Amino acid sequence: TISTMSTTLAVLWFNAREISLNSCIIQMFFLHGFTIMESGVLVAMAFDRYVAICDPLRYTIILTSSRIIQMGFLIIIRSVVLIVPLLLLLKPLYFCRENVLSHSYCYHPDVIKLACSDTWANSICGLIDLILTTGVDTPCIVLSYILIIRSVFGIASPKEWHKVFSTCVSHIGAVAVFYIPLTSLSLVHRYGRSAPKVVLSMMANIYLLLPPVLNPVVYRIKT
Repeated sequence: TISTMSTTLAVLWFNAREISLNSCIIQMFFLHGFTIMESGVLVAMAFDRYVAICDPLRYTIILTSSRIIQMGFLIIIRSVVLIVPLLLLLKPLYFCRENVLSHSYCYHPDVIKLACSDTWANSICGLIDLILTTGVDTPCIVLSYILIIRSVFGIASPKEWHKVFSTCVSHIGAVAVFYIPLTSLSLVHRYGRSAPKVVLSMMANIYLLLPPVLNPVVYRIKT
């Protein structure tokens, strides 16, 4: 949210409706970079829940402080490695006509639609990034819960099922709050090209604002 606050407030408060390509690229670096990082954090949390429930006696041995730090660095490195080539490919693009973004901030699929030159390489790179983030992270999260459910159903009583569910509910809520708006915005850009601009703008703001609003609620209810 912080990465887009400058342009969003500039539009709303000062009617400042212009942004340079370089500023746009910097904003996308933080916006998409933090998105990839958050997805990685949700995978790490899923692994944490799996170890805590399926192998609790070895929890402190498996998830040591040094290993958690390593996971954090891996999440950051993956984000930078995936996002930098995607943004460098924007520099050679030629923008020849009036360029009006659908949102109050720069969003990669929205920007490449405005280019007059060939964006095939940008689209392929974006697809690869999507596969290596959502395409990898979502199955990992689903797999962790399949293993948790199989383990719990095999040994636990209904009372223990409830305890396990209460342990995981905040993470499940965080996953839903993150992925549903993200997927919805991606689908709108992919298939809703004829949709009114107000719909694109509304979906973009929901994607941006809903997770940070609901995450504290999700974790507070659990606590």
